[in-house]
Amino acid sequence: MENKKADLAGPGIGDYADVEKILPKDYKSLLDPKETQNAVTAVKQYIEENLCKELNLMRVECPLIVDVESGVNDYLDRDGSRTPVGFHIRNDYDKHPIDAQVVQAATKWKRMALKQFGMKVGEGLYTDMRAVRKDYFLDHDHSAYVDQWDWERVITKEDRNLQFLTGVVEKIWKVLKGAEEHTMMLFPNLKSNKYPALPETIKFLHAEEILERFPDLPRKQRETEILKIFPAVFIYGIGWTLNDGYPHEMRAADYDDWVTPTVSKDGRPMHGLNGDILVWNSVTQRRHELTSMGIRVNAETLRQQLELTKQLDFLNFPYHKSIINNELPLSIGGGIGQSRTYMYLLKKAHLGETSVTVWPKILKDMCHAKNIHVLD
Repeated sequence: MENKKADLAGPGIGDYADVEKILPKDYKSLLDPKETQNAVTAVKQYIEENLCKELNLMRVECPLIVDVESGVNDYLDRDGSRTPVGFHIRNDYDKHPIDAQVVQAATKWKRMALKQFGMKVGEGLYTDMRAVRKDYFLDHDHSAYVDQWDWERVITKEDRNLQFLTGVVEKIWKVLKGAEEHTMMLFPNLKSNKYPALPETIKFLHAEEILERFPDLPRKQRETEILKIFPAVFIYGIGWTLNDGYPHEMRAADYDDWVTPTVSKDGRPMHGLNGDILVWNSVTQRRHELTSMGIRVNAETLRQQLELTKQLDFLNFPYHKSIINNELPLSIGGGIGQSRTYMYLLKKAHLGETSVTVWPKILKDMCHAKNIHVLD
């Protein structure tokens, strides 16, 4: 079971010897670096335009840094292993200082922004989120620099169910599938028998159902195995403790709702109103996560999840108080990884072929030897 525990918050890769095994042999990019940049622009424009159409969103600006005292920053887990970059702003010779943090995600801020911009039920926002996650292991699809299309939409209490969540996922899938078709039309070299296109529909499974199929495997290996059967999957219920005593992943307690009871299609009791979209990556022959999303906690489920994770002290933060006092709108939201999506749609072997950030020399040398053009 130790492998399962170690895999809860990590990338499922032990070290750079494992990364070298994942990086493909005889790799040749279907697009050169210049074409790649043009394709990135095309994908970005298509997804932003169509995500707004499908979900009724408008673009807004979001912060790169936040005040520590606000409680708005995301910790991404519930074991304290992913801490944000923090710094002190001496403002006015330290008479009016601010302790600030670089955002790790804009999840909480977006919900506050719904109120700030006066969004009504059925309306929402998206933003070009940029973040730093310094505690990631830097491999082929994890970077310390994170770019996402972060979105959030106002819902009613009646919308807080699996049927509504499923409908939103299907709309997002339509956008991703359309982006693939659009990009292949503009860049015909991306059409390759070696790398199959995304399926027309996505398979919906609960984390518990995947565990039942592969009870002895850690999470990332379970995901890889299920994607060999269904090349595109949405996994419900990420964060709730499963029958083996572990959650599918250590999901934070104060944004997605993973505690609400639900019922599977075959009538079994389950939990969680959230999940991830994953696809089979034909280049790396491995799982590939595109987005994490969910219906957000309400006053009741926030308190439940903070109790379960022994984090009730979070209720002292203004953000958490606002939820408990029903001052923020009910919402659904998520983050679609931009560079992750580019990497997949452009059939790249490494995230660094589509985004510019820092990588360790060992990884850059490894990529160079395998004909993988990592941007500097």
